[in-house]
Amino acid sequence: MKLWDKGFSTDKKIDHFTVGNDRELDLLLAKYDIIASKAHAKMLGKIGLLTLKETESLVQELDTIAKTIENGTFTIEDSFEDMHSKIEFLLTLRLGDAGKKIHTARSRNDQVLVAMHLYLKNELQEIKDQTKELFHLLLNLADKHKNVLLPGYTHLQVAMPSSFGLWFSAYAESLVDDLYFVDAAYKVADQNPLGSAAGYGSSFPVDRSFTTEELGFETLKYNVVAAQMGRGKVEKAAAFGMSSIAATLSKMAMDICLYMSQNFNFVSFPDELTTGSSIMPHKKNPDVFELVRGKCNKLQTVPNQLILIMNNLPSGYHRDLQLVKEVIVPAIQDLKACLEILTFSLKEIRVNENILDDPKYDYLFSVDTLNELVLSGMPFRDAYKKMGKEINDGSFTPKRDIKHTHEGSFGNLCLEQIRKKMEKIS
Repeated sequence: MKLWDKGFSTDKKIDHFTVGNDRELDLLLAKYDIIASKAHAKMLGKIGLLTLKETESLVQELDTIAKTIENGTFTIEDSFEDMHSKIEFLLTLRLGDAGKKIHTARSRNDQVLVAMHLYLKNELQEIKDQTKELFHLLLNLADKHKNVLLPGYTHLQVAMPSSFGLWFSAYAESLVDDLYFVDAAYKVADQNPLGSAAGYGSSFPVDRSFTTEELGFETLKYNVVAAQMGRGKVEKAAAFGMSSIAATLSKMAMDICLYMSQNFNFVSFPDELTTGSSIMPHKKNPDVFELVRGKCNKLQTVPNQLILIMNNLPSGYHRDLQLVKEVIVPAIQDLKACLEILTFSLKEIRVNENILDDPKYDYLFSVDTLNELVLSGMPFRDAYKKMGKEINDGSFTPKRDIKHTHEGSFGNLCLEQIRKKMEKIS
């Protein structure tokens, strides 16, 4: 069944090519089409296009279909183009003419739009919740290990003292920035496009304010052409937020891969969180973190994929827009999986508390030793030259009893202030 069926069939190759993997993806989106269809049916009843009995029967039957979606028995057979055609078929099969009326005053275009907006609102909120869970874990780890020093690097060269408190809380505060982007995407998604039909409105007196309130949107996407142009744009907004989180996770995963190596030996994990080699019995590989790194690097390409699909499309609907679904939906699942596995694994991280005992890290303290000379009255440039000479001739003695007290340094992590920044994100 096709919603645009006019009594003739298309070639099977055309069907296969144009439908693609929509049926599979629609199994994730079907619950949102049901939610939108219930609101649409109630609106049609409100404006007199459905009788009270028809409205009630449609809502009741949609609830029945929703239960099959929830329990995993809902299917979209090859004879149906997508979730919309399957759901309308079931309504018509069970309710007759009332089922045939559900598509009044709407198009598949705004059906897809509103389902995607509802889906993205839900998924972005779940991503925010998962990110906050990781954030709180990182802050707790920062507090637990705040007094354990580790080397800081610039250009991958030993630079200055850092700490696990700084390292963990750096990634925590970076996640706050990432959620600013996710919040912006959520705001874009939180606009009701239903009622825009094919992108040019309808001669039916639809009540779009009613469906906006019924569906829990903050506002209406008023201009019907703007609503249609939002297809792909809302997915792109979500992708930018997701790619920001992915960049943070990828960088942290890379740090962990380095820090787990024998050359660094800064952190370790229980054996059950690592993998082995088929021929080297000593290996404990960081496969989880390598895959997080790879998946998150892949996720950072998603905004560009969407841009390239949409960047030369004029206003109005084009079938190209179908492709954005197969880009954004798997990306969301991948990001959620990465957040989940990182949170699970980092709960078991073990830190090396004696890293800086190794003399190769003595030069970490050169800046702090230099600063002591400046505090005692020596001009900075003279102190810098004195320190450089001692390092070159091997007479440098590091001052290890250092104190960093300003906001955001390892002696003053400002963890509660960082926590409060996150609390402002809903």
